Amino acid sequence: MQIFDAAATRAPLAFERLVPALHAAFAATDITVPPRHVHQLRAGTDQGTVLIMPAWSEAGFLGIKTVNIFAGNGARGLPGLHASYLLYDAHTGVPLALMDGDEITARRTAAASALGASFLAREDARRLLVLGTGRVARLLPAALKSVRPGIEQVTVWNHRAESAKGLAQEWRAQGLDALATADLEAAVRSADIVSCATLATAALVQGSWLASGSHLDLVGSFSPQMREADPACFANGARTFVDTDEALKKAGDLLDAIAAGTLREGDVQATLAQLCRGERRGRIHASEHTVFKAVGNALEDLAAATLVWQAASAAPA
Repeated sequence: MQIFDAAATRAPLAFERLVPALHAAFAATDITVPPRHVHQLRAGTDQGTVLIMPAWSEAGFLGIKTVNIFAGNGARGLPGLHASYLLYDAHTGVPLALMDGDEITARRTAAASALGASFLAREDARRLLVLGTGRVARLLPAALKSVRPGIEQVTVWNHRAESAKGLAQEWRAQGLDALATADLEAAVRSADIVSCATLATAALVQGSWLASGSHLDLVGSFSPQMREADPACFANGARTFVDTDEALKKAGDLLDAIAAGTLREGDVQATLAQLCRGERRGRIHASEHTVFKAVGNALEDLAAATLVWQAASAAPA
């Protein structure tokens, strides 16, 4: 069994390769994704969530990801999420590789955001607002610029202002026109794309703030207890899309909107699979408001892990 550390896992997962790989995976019909296992745990006063996410393909790969989420880790200066990924030969069950699950999770989540935006964000989108400063949030500008290269300005907001300032500085060092803001409402009102990658349990984005023609990207929360947008974000003609149908059962944002009457299950326009297969349309008009809600899917992990494995297999000895 080969072991891929963070750097070796990251190297083959440039968004220019990963986003098309996700597109192909969602369009495919030969990948099996059972429901994820979700477990709540308590250790003393600390609480966490454990996810177990399997998937396999007729191409011959089986992957199982374990994810540990501890929302209180931010106060300790630690990431809120830690993951490991095991890749097997689906024909024999032989272990092939242990990969850095944090890299796979962060990069495939940002890539799914970009894949959604490729169908839903305006082609002339220039101003991106990122909520959050964690692993996924840090990757969102690069991921989204891979499908919307016209993005010129990136603003970041976080409930810890110093974290936002630090991330904006990092992005500027990478050549981005980036700035931090403490005024979330004003930043939302001026953004073409609002991308949320937080572990929030109370709504951050208000529907009344969203600009005409904007795209709201919600890729942080993944459980009924978590939410990043209020019910009004789904009202007034907004067109809502999801990564998979599981989002309607797991996303606090959607469950709140359904309970408030601003969204019905039948209002959801399409899943990523339907978009990638050309079965449904994405954005239709420049002035419409689109929402993409993702809770993550093991298909994405398998697609990313397969890229890592294939790159290593193709490398000269």
